[in-house]
Amino acid sequence: MPHSSTSATRDSLVGVRLARGASPWLLPTVATAAVSLSRARRSGRWAALAVPSTALAAGMLWFFRDPEREIAQGRVISPADGVVQSIMPWKDGRTRVAIFMSPLNVHVNRAPLAGTVASVEHIPGGFVPAFNKESENNERVVWHFDTEIGDVEMIQIAGAVARRIVPYVPQGTKVEQGERIGLIRFGSRVDVYLPEGIEPAVEVGQVTKAGVTRLDRD
Repeated sequence: MPHSSTSATRDSLVGVRLARGASPWLLPTVATAAVSLSRARRSGRWAALAVPSTALAAGMLWFFRDPEREIAQGRVISPADGVVQSIMPWKDGRTRVAIFMSPLNVHVNRAPLAGTVASVEHIPGGFVPAFNKESENNERVVWHFDTEIGDVEMIQIAGAVARRIVPYVPQGTKVEQGERIGLIRFGSRVDVYLPEGIEPAVEVGQVTKAGVTRLDRD
């Protein structure tokens, strides 16, 4: 059962702050690296395994990092680290800002505004690369936040490698702006729909930082 990240104990390893939901992937990888390193001096086979397993464990630690952030001021802030892939006007007057997350980005997502989680809906789908147009039909989790500027929709979209979206908070939870709300494992995309009348302050190709980059213009 998902629960608030403010009350949960995050996964951690050797002093590194890790994202909740990392353990199923990280622990077996780190265990394999540790065993292979301990036996490498006595066996050439283990020595051959030690290099790739240690590199993979280091990569996993980097991917699942969950750094603290000083949350910026603004009506709508970025929920994701990544690059603005597209900015598209919607028929209902909203503007969709799509942020592509590479495997090198932090993959913990944050609430774009303070408010109440009105709904969290998992929608099954495919797993094509998140930068592909066909990713509109990918596995996703659709969030709606009841905020002071009205309903704000955010969508976490799985990619070709990211086949697991882990929501941290359930429907009805009150969240602060910039609070951790979920994790997408590996490369993926996050869309935010700015309400009608709110202009985007970012542009295509701009790098964003979750909890730090402001998406709306004064």
